[in-house]
Amino acid sequence: MGLFTELKDSISRARDRLFSEQEPKRIGIYGPPNAGKTTLANRIARDWTGDAVGTESHIPHETRRARRKENVEIERDGKSVTIDIVDTPGVTTKVDYEEFTDEMDEEDAIRRSREATEGVAEAMHWLREDVDGVVYVLDSAEDPITQANTMLIGIIESRDLPVLIFANKIDLEEASVKRIEDAFPQHKTVPLSAKEGDNMDEVYDNIADYFG
Repeated sequence: MGLFTELKDSISRARDRLFSEQEPKRIGIYGPPNAGKTTLANRIARDWTGDAVGTESHIPHETRRARRKENVEIERDGKSVTIDIVDTPGVTTKVDYEEFTDEMDEEDAIRRSREATEGVAEAMHWLREDVDGVVYVLDSAEDPITQANTMLIGIIESRDLPVLIFANKIDLEEASVKRIEDAFPQHKTVPLSAKEGDNMDEVYDNIADYFG
């Protein structure tokens, strides 16, 4: 029975590889809270489908459940890739309800922190099981060397997933793309401003090249 099960699994994996090139790639958009993941997901979705993915907010953990936009076809210089965008909750090592008390009452803040914690767990599940590649979004005005970023990049590398690092918010005066490049020199870093739409041509060129 064990040998039969292994053979069946092997055939299943071979079948999956055979059809994988024809199926949309599931691209997870990861990064810390408030790095601009949903803003980027919405920018990509609007540019290529006309629709948004989710709600944007300056309050941390606005995205507390993974949201998916399917069949986004990107065409660049003869290259074409169809992706499913998975906008994931911001991953952090700690969610404190006091982060939200300036914006809402204590009861809502506690509920939001609980939902955010559940969202982190969901994001990690997607990363370990259900994505074919990763767009990792970092705020270029913030220090990229954090425990959460180091952990996530390590998990991505352990799964041998293709990954692009996007240095977002280059429109801010304190932005430093080099700081991100120096922190993760093993991966390509693409500068952009998802909010302003700066450098999106290079963003799409790289998505088509890496994930196509």
